[in-house]
Amino acid sequence: MFLRFFSELRQAKVPVSLREYLLLMEALDKGVIDRSIDDFYFLSRASLVKDEKNLDKFDRVFGHVFKGLETVGEGVAADIPEEWLKALTEKFLTDEEKAQIEALGGFEKLMETLRERLAEQKERHQGGNKWIGSGGTSPFGNNGYNPEGVRIGQDKGRHGRAVKVWDKREYKNLDDSVELGTRNIKVALRRLRKFARTGAAEELDLPGTIRGTAEKGYLDIQLRPERRNAIKVLIFFDIGGSMDGHIKLCEELFSAAKTEFKHLEFYYFHNCLYEGVWKDNKRRHTEKVATWEVLHKFPADYKVIFVGDATMSPYEITYPGGSVEHWNEEPGAIWMSRVTDIYQSCVWLNPTPERHWDYTQSIGVMKQLMNDRMFPLTIDGLDKAMRELVRG
Repeated sequence: MFLRFFSELRQAKVPVSLREYLLLMEALDKGVIDRSIDDFYFLSRASLVKDEKNLDKFDRVFGHVFKGLETVGEGVAADIPEEWLKALTEKFLTDEEKAQIEALGGFEKLMETLRERLAEQKERHQGGNKWIGSGGTSPFGNNGYNPEGVRIGQDKGRHGRAVKVWDKREYKNLDDSVELGTRNIKVALRRLRKFARTGAAEELDLPGTIRGTAEKGYLDIQLRPERRNAIKVLIFFDIGGSMDGHIKLCEELFSAAKTEFKHLEFYYFHNCLYEGVWKDNKRRHTEKVATWEVLHKFPADYKVIFVGDATMSPYEITYPGGSVEHWNEEPGAIWMSRVTDIYQSCVWLNPTPERHWDYTQSIGVMKQLMNDRMFPLTIDGLDKAMRELVRG
């Protein structure tokens, strides 16, 4: 069983090694956990998963391999044959019938009754209102209906009424293919780090203190500057229009970036970069900052990140006067080229799912202007973008 678990994790692209598998086997051999499926779940997850983004994949494999091994309380030792749990029928009850079905009296009573049924039942059962099986109104089993039950051996919930469900594991937001939350963004942004000791010497230098004390024969306390992330980041956020649907995600990215980078500057633009950007959206018509001023102010060692869906008319990028808000003397493409010429480390993060990019011509144009350094705003995409910025 455990070899199958290991091999299916590898097939699901969870990078588990033989050493980690042997560590899990050693922990089981030494009895570090009780004989509980929940305890084994947490032990195996801690032993085999090294990266948070793989938790959802691990969950799916675990649920598949150990399907039906739900813990239902102390003292339950009966084995549930797998064939009992196969869904053979789909039984639909009327609203009146559903209304007549009453709960057994809470979770504890439910567990007690289940233990009794497991001890009494000797064969597979289908339909009915008592035994553990499929397609019935019993509180135990699958593919039936009861307002307060224990689901056993079913792929997913149907009515949302089960009290205890093993299949439901809330880790989907950590998968590579989904959009991010603030915490997950911080994890990905940490790849973009270059530490340096700058500022006042306020941190105890323990190795230096030990060395100095040994050399001088008396206590020689030495201090050093705190180690900080020296990376400098300049972010341009597309705002308004089609980006309104991505406000929450952009807010999470902005919040995470402010936490991770000490040297962070940001500006807003609409659709494409032109001759002016702004800091305050409420005053964008009266307090614009010339783009040339921004490019002259921040040196070429800054890491530049554009955040936008790049969804617009191609004319807004390639022609003078293409902007939908004002008359731009120069095409947006020229301004984008100026940025990429000055800043060698430059990427574009797109909140639009990558599978839709080919259907929007302007995304292709912008991606070309960025020298193919456009990445989806997902955990995997952000991770690749940070690696690109580190290389630059």
